[in-house]
Amino acid sequence: MGSPVLHQGAMVQCPHGVPAQPIPSQVRVMTNNQPLLTQSDVFTIAGCPFQLPGPTPSPCVQVRWVTASLRVRASGVPVLLQTSSSLCLAGTQAPQGPALVAGVSPRVSAL
Repeated sequence: MGSPVLHQGAMVQCPHGVPAQPIPSQVRVMTNNQPLLTQSDVFTIAGCPFQLPGPTPSPCVQVRWVTASLRVRASGVPVLLQTSSSLCLAGTQAPQGPALVAGVSPRVSAL
């Protein structure tokens, strides 16, 4: 069975609880009047409180998606699913952990 797809209104957070803001790269394929999100979309994070000891700050600043749908595409790019793997990255590109996903579209599922 498929997994729910992510749309612009889905709740995506860094592992420290700060919301990530998606910037959809396509606006033609919609669900719930919101664009579906794809693997190439940019997700920015502002205000992450995570700090490592030392002089170098390490808050999460973006989400990079590692996996997406194998069969469903929007504008030629795989759509993101609730089960898609991701990494939240600091400004130095150091991985901070996976993004937390909630609030997806219950109407549309994909593989």
